[in-house]
Amino acid sequence: MQHTSFNFDNSYFRELEGLYAPMDGAKAPAPKIMRLNHRLAAELGLDPAELDSEQGANYLSGSVSPPGAQPLAMVYAGHQFGGYSPQLGDGRAILVGEMIDPNNKRHDLHLKGSGRTPFSRNGDGKAAVQPVLREYLLGEAMHALGVPSTRALAAVSTGEDILREGYKPGAVLARVASSHLRVGTFQYAAARGDTDKLRELADYAIARHYPDLLLSEDRYLGLLRSVRDAQAELVAHWVCLGFVHGVMNTDNVTISGETIDYGPCAFIDTYDPATVFSSIDRDGRYAYGNQPNITQWNLARFAETLLPLIDADNPEHAVQLATDELTVYPEIYQRAWLKHMRKKLGLSQELDTDLDLCNDLLASMVGQEVDYTRLFRSLSDVVRADDKAAVALFSDATDFKNWLQSYQQRIQQEADTPDQIAAAMNNVNPVYIPRNHLVEEALNAALSDNLLAFDTLLDVLLHPFEERTGLERYKLAAPDDFGPYTTFCGT
Repeated sequence: MQHTSFNFDNSYFRELEGLYAPMDGAKAPAPKIMRLNHRLAAELGLDPAELDSEQGANYLSGSVSPPGAQPLAMVYAGHQFGGYSPQLGDGRAILVGEMIDPNNKRHDLHLKGSGRTPFSRNGDGKAAVQPVLREYLLGEAMHALGVPSTRALAAVSTGEDILREGYKPGAVLARVASSHLRVGTFQYAAARGDTDKLRELADYAIARHYPDLLLSEDRYLGLLRSVRDAQAELVAHWVCLGFVHGVMNTDNVTISGETIDYGPCAFIDTYDPATVFSSIDRDGRYAYGNQPNITQWNLARFAETLLPLIDADNPEHAVQLATDELTVYPEIYQRAWLKHMRKKLGLSQELDTDLDLCNDLLASMVGQEVDYTRLFRSLSDVVRADDKAAVALFSDATDFKNWLQSYQQRIQQEADTPDQIAAAMNNVNPVYIPRNHLVEEALNAALSDNLLAFDTLLDVLLHPFEERTGLERYKLAAPDDFGPYTTFCGT
């Protein structure tokens, strides 16, 4: 039998014993490829035709380990909604192995919903079709929007029903990331007091993600700095796009700076910093506007784990050095956020007044039920001297019209022509985002084995900046009868 070649090189298994449990996936009764990401497969050097087969379904459901794989369940700790859990880990997932692509880049192949592991904490280790397809949609949408993210290689039905408020068809998500190292991995290692193991983990993370630090004398402080900057950039991009992650626990904060775990996430329709979608985020800890502050809190937990490595002989000095790096986080974040906002507003020059200009725009939107995504897209028309579409989005446009005067004066300070500026803006301000009502529509249809709405929405989201005729409904916010939107973790 011919085997699909994944070109595995399993460094995590080889180098970090003690931070995982060897673990095969559960055998699915009748695995079947629901959707395969042909483009991603080709990028990874895989043969889509071989993957989109019975053998591929066995591999990507966890039923059979591919040749060269060394599957494992990663262990980690984490703060969940502020409360510390000393042991979490992959309770319903396995890391099959690490693939080396044709460009010699390393990628984790991770199966979510592949069965119980030693870290399942009374769960069944399985996943239902809807959350699997949700993560497929959202991950690909974020990638198309230019946001670092885990990506779906495949959604595989398992041929069994699992109990989730009634019985739902089961599925496995095969996802790919540059790694699944997270702040919680470091928390687990640090909590055991084994400085040698912690150093092995830190050196591994540096070699895998920040190799320029390898020869640095202060490489562990450099690791903190690098993760800080990567997370500031990531969350700034989230916020500028109106994305709400929903569960920013430390075990969901990647060392690589990729978005991971699309459970209760959603995009805002209208601008409101207090927006919360997750059913379990009752106090708004992870509200849309709170994401930058929570990121700093999560980075502080990461810094705590590195203290024995930053200066083992002088703990107070280690604390001071780490604190200095965290203290400048708000400035780092604001710089990243302002960089993205300038692009959204078509500003290539950097003027001191730009921060106030951005904040004044957001202030004009408060309480107006303004469609966040459509407003930013309409600003390219404003640059071309047509503000009708933008003004029409406001119920009372008084403050916005005042802002427009400042904006038009600012645009005149740019060297490019209005058409050049507008074109650049349309390359960063999407026409289409994963509108919550459309996501739900696609997932509900999938329960009846109808993936037409899913396929159509996915195709739209893969080209978010390209306005196409016949797709008007995909630009619009939810209708009034959709009601308040609530999301769930989907475990």
